[in-house]
Amino acid sequence: MNAECSSLTANRTSPWLPIWAGLCASLVGIGLARFAYTPLVSALIEAHWFSPSAVVYLGAANLAGYLIGALGGRPLAARWSSTGVLRAMMVLVSLSFFACAVPLSMAWFFGWRLLSGIAGGVIMVLATSAILPHVAPNRRGLASGAIFLGVGLGIAGSGSLVPFLLSFGLLQAWLGLGGVALLLTATSWFGWPQESPHAPATSSASAMRGSTGLYVLFAQYALMAAGLVAPMMFLVDYVSRGLGAGSHSGALIWTLYGVGAIVGPLVYGFLADHWGARSAIRLVLLAQAGALAVLVTVTDLRLLAVAALVIGSFPPGIVPLALARVHQLVADHHRQNATWSRATVSFASFQALAGYAYSALFSASHGQYALLFSVAMGAIGLALALDLLLVFKEIFRPSTGADVAPEA
Repeated sequence: MNAECSSLTANRTSPWLPIWAGLCASLVGIGLARFAYTPLVSALIEAHWFSPSAVVYLGAANLAGYLIGALGGRPLAARWSSTGVLRAMMVLVSLSFFACAVPLSMAWFFGWRLLSGIAGGVIMVLATSAILPHVAPNRRGLASGAIFLGVGLGIAGSGSLVPFLLSFGLLQAWLGLGGVALLLTATSWFGWPQESPHAPATSSASAMRGSTGLYVLFAQYALMAAGLVAPMMFLVDYVSRGLGAGSHSGALIWTLYGVGAIVGPLVYGFLADHWGARSAIRLVLLAQAGALAVLVTVTDLRLLAVAALVIGSFPPGIVPLALARVHQLVADHHRQNATWSRATVSFASFQALAGYAYSALFSASHGQYALLFSVAMGAIGLALALDLLLVFKEIFRPSTGADVAPEA
């Protein structure tokens, strides 16, 4: 009896260490590896480490690496354990920060930025699949939100930690980021759970279940990526230079964006648990379309501040929503992992393409911010339209359970 009670207690408490490990992984691999670079851009240019065009090019290396990592995460986990790969990726990001403190050449810097992006993509694919099987099904939305809270903390922290480190010098800033990443890696090292035994392969008929809903999800997730890039890249510049409000107002807007990024994963995960992922996705898409409409039509800084808070919740918040939708549509754990990997690849591909496309559009339109935000709003609107099309299909051609899983 005592042994049974002890086991139950362990089951209740065991998810928290894995969730902490996942939070640290998303903070190191995405929150710091990607978003800490943005406030370093000006310092890199002013210190004459690289030319302005080279600094932008080097920033894109992380996005390219993220796509490679999303493609390679599952093959790596198949060859080695997921836990071992995740630990290695966190160490790799830490090493990349230390390596970037010594700009031996552009190729050296590009290579390490690329490796940090690869690590982030691998972490995105593998972290939740290692942790969520150890969490009760009705709490997985909130748990995945807590895991990807690390991304929001990285976005918010990039506006405070990096300037503080830069006060000691650019080299010291890179070393400081490496130290923080290494500390987080160490504190999470023993938090990763033991892996579940591999399940037998599913039949081809079973593998096709949920295909229509999954195709819609992949398309929606890709469109969400395209929609979030424009404000992520240009919101601060729009407020600072486009509206002439100055860098202080731009920094304030980015701070609110970061607050939204912290709140988003937990709120969105909570919505997925209590309303169901599909309904939560509809609500979030409507809210994002409305916030982007504010950017297009309004110049009042107070309203823009509210919009920034809502928009900031989107990049890290949609991750637990999409993951919860995958778990609705696919029942088997190992097929869930494969499906999540494909969804991440879809997201990473469109995110990278959108980054270059928005930059080209911005140049061709001679700095028309409203055009960029309108394109982003159109992408979000199209993502919502795809769900409505699926609803019409269900009404006029009722699902037999093979296409769309019921709402949780």
